[in-house]
Amino acid sequence: MSKSTNIILAFAMVAFVAACAKKEAEVVYVDEPVSVEPTYTGKYK
Repeated sequence: MSKSTNIILAFAMVAFVAACAKKEAEVVYVDEPVSVEPTYTGKYK
C-alpha cells in the first residue's frame, strides 16, 4: 500500500477507537433551594 493510504487508514482506525471509547458519566450538582426564614408579623399572627 502507498504511504498516503496507510496514513488515511491509521487516522480512520484512531477515529473509530475514539468514537467507541467508553464515555465517563457527567457529575451534576443540584443546589437545593434555600428556605426563607419566618418574619415577625406580630404577637398572634
